[in-house]
Amino acid sequence: MSERLDTHQKALQINLDSTKYGAFAEIGAGQEVARWFFRVGGASGTIAKTISAYDMVVSDAIYGANERYVSRTRLNSMLDHEYRLLTERLQSRRGDNTRFFVFADTCAAKSYTRRDETHGWMGIRFQTEPQSDPSGTVLLPQ
Repeated sequence: MSERLDTHQKALQINLDSTKYGAFAEIGAGQEVARWFFRVGGASGTIAKTISAYDMVVSDAIYGANERYVSRTRLNSMLDHEYRLLTERLQSRRGDNTRFFVFADTCAAKSYTRRDETHGWMGIRFQTEPQSDPSGTVLLPQ
């Protein structure tokens, strides 16, 4: 029977795996994921970049204008943009030994000025092997 790992142990295990390297892009209330990797230590082994574009104008400047900020369309723009930058900048130096990934989320928290429900989108684009085409998944809101 294997021991069940807690969040800290899982994040540290990923940080200590030198074959995984990537970026975290978070918008709105989603800035918590990357923090776990920094909190446990060894994040420089995993994280090439983190970005949090909380302001809508800033988000549009980076990922292009969009009708909704917390949407599948925005999430896909984030994944496309960040994965392209990551591989353009690091492929020649690390591509033979690295499985690149981008984790992105865009979340709306409880508002004090609107009556919107909280909701969010999360996705990841990743390589299963160095030099392979990326795979990905998107988690749909309920």
